[in-house]
Amino acid sequence: MSVKIVLVAACALIDADGRVLIAQRPPGKPMAGLWEFPGGKVESGERPEVTLIRELKEELDISVKEDCLAPLTFASHAYPDFHLLMPLYVCRRWEGTVTALEGQNLTWVRPNKLRDFDMPPADVPLIAHLMALI
Repeated sequence: MSVKIVLVAACALIDADGRVLIAQRPPGKPMAGLWEFPGGKVESGERPEVTLIRELKEELDISVKEDCLAPLTFASHAYPDFHLLMPLYVCRRWEGTVTALEGQNLTWVRPNKLRDFDMPPADVPLIAHLMALI
């Protein structure tokens, strides 16, 4: 059985207080209302780090250097119509002020409070890794 694999890169931005940024998926998008780590689909021929640099600029108006992205873990999750493979990177340094450019809600959360937010099933297992790191 052939299954479509979707590669998405995600980033846990961590501020000086040890909080992680999560964004709420806007109305009209799949899984609207759920909270997730910023990032996006890896385009054909694109490396995940390049995807994050592009997406973080487009979504949050911040500039991230590739050497500030550290791979932490990944999610592998079967959704009904595709399989998601999602590397999660950690970033503690960026230029600019985090701004919601796509009208999404943003919030900074301590890792031990991430489970209080409804997140897509693929994101939930990543929380334990962030709790162990921070």
